[in-house]
Amino acid sequence: MGRTQLEALKDYTVVVADTGDINSIQQFKPRDATTNPSLITAAAQMPEYDDVVKGAISWAKGQLGGAASREAVVKMALDRLAVEFGLRILKIVPGRVSTEVDARLSFDTKGSVEKGRFLIKQYEAAGMSRERVLIKLASTWEGIKAAEILEKEGIHCNLTLLFGHHQAVACAEAGVRLISPFVGRILDYYVKTTGKKEFAPTEDPGVVSVTKIYNYYRKHGYKTEVMGASFRNTSEIIELAGCDLLTIAPKLLTELGSRQEPLVRKLDPAAAAKLDIPKTPVDEATFRRMHEADPMAKDKLAEGIDGFTKAIVALEKLLMEKVQGEAAGVTKSLFTVFDLDGDGFITREEWAGKSNVFEALDADGDGKITPEEMGAGLGAAFRLK
Repeated sequence: MGRTQLEALKDYTVVVADTGDINSIQQFKPRDATTNPSLITAAAQMPEYDDVVKGAISWAKGQLGGAASREAVVKMALDRLAVEFGLRILKIVPGRVSTEVDARLSFDTKGSVEKGRFLIKQYEAAGMSRERVLIKLASTWEGIKAAEILEKEGIHCNLTLLFGHHQAVACAEAGVRLISPFVGRILDYYVKTTGKKEFAPTEDPGVVSVTKIYNYYRKHGYKTEVMGASFRNTSEIIELAGCDLLTIAPKLLTELGSRQEPLVRKLDPAAAAKLDIPKTPVDEATFRRMHEADPMAKDKLAEGIDGFTKAIVALEKLLMEKVQGEAAGVTKSLFTVFDLDGDGFITREEWAGKSNVFEALDADGDGKITPEEMGAGLGAAFRLK
């Protein structure tokens, strides 16, 4: 039996699993794995990862103490959840995992740096080396500058939502460890704007873009790794065989793993070194000018940040529901203890605690505590409302 295309691809390229689903990572056994807010949000809603979500919430509560607000718990649990998934993934893959900074910090260099440091500290506190973690940031000018600072501190970065050549050049000059140009989303833009429904694999705009970036990097000796991402079909992957890394969704990994057609290397550092490619340094003014002049990069970067932000908001909502559910469970348990006759309210006679606490919970002063009054009172007492 011959080798599959996936096996052949691994001869030239590091294959990365583009998923937050640990089961898929176990199945395909990639060297590295990467996640994003959308993938984490999807995974967090799967019943099999309920313990991961609860673990993140418990950790946040332990860090903040019993007087923390629900909002504070959710905010800290949000970061911890990404780290929890990352730690589990690192038990499976031999290489690295990418953990993303909140997309709402995409234009905040200082905030991104602080968040990157915070995430790395969590990994290190769990006994994981920072060498196995990539902090994922959006390829805005602010995100690239944050990565430059973090890289100098030995915190390596993965610059995502990269669509334009100016973004790639700025990342390389900032000493970023790895970039993730979004092949499929570039294709999406040109399908939408040109009305052309199909492109030949070699003419696919996303493939052309990543090929140009790869050749530029290898020609000029940049050490930044190129990891093609966001694929729409296996043809795009095959055309980029030889790229440093490719992060591929489980569905496309399955397709490649079922085919035995020949696969040849398309990108090669030796070939790139022979090309005539002028060097074009990018400072902030040049970056912003080129970004404004590239409607595709401008549109897709903004769209990507917006999409990841919506995924984060959805995840926050999920975590808030979990936190509220736990609070409701505590209230129900306590109410049952005191409602001795099971009639749905607690009288002064049934109450075994201090009278001033009873009066505080008895909001309407009718001498009875309802489940709603207990819930509201406990929420206030623990500042969980």
